[in-house]
Amino acid sequence: MKVLVVAVLALVAAAAAAAAAAGQGEEGGGPPLPFAVGAAPAGCDVAQGEWVRDDDARPWYQEWECPYIQPQLTCQAHGRPDKAYQSWRWQPRGCSLPSFNATLMLEMLRGKRMLFVGDSLNRGQYVSLLCLLHRAIPDGAKSFETVDSLSVFRAKNYDATIEFYWAPMLAESNSDDAVVHSADDRLIRGAPMDRHSSFWKGADVLVFNSYLWWVAGDKIQILRGADNDPSKDIVEMKSEEAYRLVLHQVVRWLERNVDPVKSRVFFVTASPTHTDGRAWGDDDAEGSGNCYNQTSPISAASSYRGGTSQEMLRATEEVLATSRVPVGLVNITRLSEYRRDAHTQTYKKQWVEPTAEQRADPRSYADCTHWCLPGVPDTWNELLYWKLFFPSNDQVL
Repeated sequence: MKVLVVAVLALVAAAAAAAAAAGQGEEGGGPPLPFAVGAAPAGCDVAQGEWVRDDDARPWYQEWECPYIQPQLTCQAHGRPDKAYQSWRWQPRGCSLPSFNATLMLEMLRGKRMLFVGDSLNRGQYVSLLCLLHRAIPDGAKSFETVDSLSVFRAKNYDATIEFYWAPMLAESNSDDAVVHSADDRLIRGAPMDRHSSFWKGADVLVFNSYLWWVAGDKIQILRGADNDPSKDIVEMKSEEAYRLVLHQVVRWLERNVDPVKSRVFFVTASPTHTDGRAWGDDDAEGSGNCYNQTSPISAASSYRGGTSQEMLRATEEVLATSRVPVGLVNITRLSEYRRDAHTQTYKKQWVEPTAEQRADPRSYADCTHWCLPGVPDTWNELLYWKLFFPSNDQVL
């Protein structure tokens, strides 16, 4: 083990020196970005590529051996009969992703704090990362606890924490309870996000996401004024406009609280759903086909018509591009759109028992939003790993 650690440290030092010599910065020619140990190949667009079956190298871990996966994501434990969804690897065109190295990542996070902030999709990516890392840590040298909205994984030998903070809309909202929440009747506070952001301060790596809750309706309510302000009122705004407003608040917070010389910030783009099979050529007249019983990806060459909001994707890119603190966009959207097969479907813990009518038609209660683990979120972490340690000159991957 000691030999392995020494080798990893030597690799880190050599790669960091190479990155410094190359002047690898976010815009090129500047100082190396924090955590960068190398550079991505020039002209590599990881958003373009295809899913390749890789039974030799995938999955990286087994569902049963990772104790951090919530029962909503343990598809095998809940009776899913197939496993092929675990064995696909994303292959970008013209380049390859660097191999995920758990020991290297832990060494680079030594003495640091990494924090994921967002909704249940972001939490799924967070749990995936814990599953990718935990085998590299002895059992007695790690711990995990959740208190209210904050979950904390500690790698004690590395003096590192990897955390998740539940804030599905980033701003304060009526959905801030980490257990009891609903996307119906969404209400956000228009004032600065002080209560949430107090947990974000001091993080060395921040990974945000926010999308799903914003597209649950065309309008959203905004509460103006503080709790003790008698003039506070509720106004209604288009979801996209409210989303832009909140993203601008996030940018202002980053510019006041994050030192780009020491810290890195990322935003994970929209995780798609697969609720209408007509998007991939299922001509069901009623549009009732969805992800249920799908066992293979959609071909990258197909005429897939995804339902992800292009307006929200543009808003994300445009607003975050205004930040004086660089925000790396981890583009998971297009590659995830091909994975109709990898959702939890009906193979998860059901908090409400399906009715007899639903059981007669499993499509009616299939979850086509969340993802089985191991699965697609592992690839999201491959992209994050690449962006963190091997950044390119482009902010958008």
